[in-house]
Amino acid sequence: MTDKNDSLVERRMRYIERQKKLGHGVDVRFEGLKPEGSGPPNRDGLPKIPIDQHVVQNWPVLSLGESPDIPLAKWRLEVTGLVENPFTMTWDDLTALPQVEDISDFHCVTTWSRLDNHWRGVQFKTIAELAVPKENAKWILTTGYDRDVTSGEEYTTNLPLARAIEDDVLLVHTWEGKPLPRDHGGPCRMITPKLYAWKGAKWIRKIEFLDRNHRGFWEVRGYSDTAQPWFNDRYSSS
Repeated sequence: MTDKNDSLVERRMRYIERQKKLGHGVDVRFEGLKPEGSGPPNRDGLPKIPIDQHVVQNWPVLSLGESPDIPLAKWRLEVTGLVENPFTMTWDDLTALPQVEDISDFHCVTTWSRLDNHWRGVQFKTIAELAVPKENAKWILTTGYDRDVTSGEEYTTNLPLARAIEDDVLLVHTWEGKPLPRDHGGPCRMITPKLYAWKGAKWIRKIEFLDRNHRGFWEVRGYSDTAQPWFNDRYSSS
């Protein structure tokens, strides 16, 4: 049990040390298998183009049928669940955090990939370190402002915490030097470059830390929990 006299800073430092020791690994189903794809190695040593993907120059728009219009003054990000320090963040709070720039690829489960995108935003692990996940937090569930136009169901997606805190997982607000387009999740979306892109919620409004897997919108409809492009990991095996 956590000592009530422990400061939040001390608990945050213990969380960071736990993450350093965990490592990331791969899903046990793929242990020992060779990643498949084509092209030269990317910065992670994986084929630049994952198996059964083709490269596009444009950025196709896919959604549940709506593109929410969220004024920056009303945008909020709720961070909740199994954390020591739950909070709600405004746009000014987000942009006051350490900002990073990165170049990464974007792999859609519908078989297209857009390469070498220039992003600016905040690393997910920065958000996690502010929230201080508890020891039993193993998964996250993110929620977007968007809803399915037919059912009214909110967009959600799941992700193992170990994959969410990888260095290239960002909450981005800038793409190719300009504000992230509304149709692509602006003003802010999450990106998961080493996983299929649906794992990064567009129009993100909530991050919940959980002790177990809770399947999101596409996962309950048969899509993979792990979503690893170099293993053609598009659909659930269960």
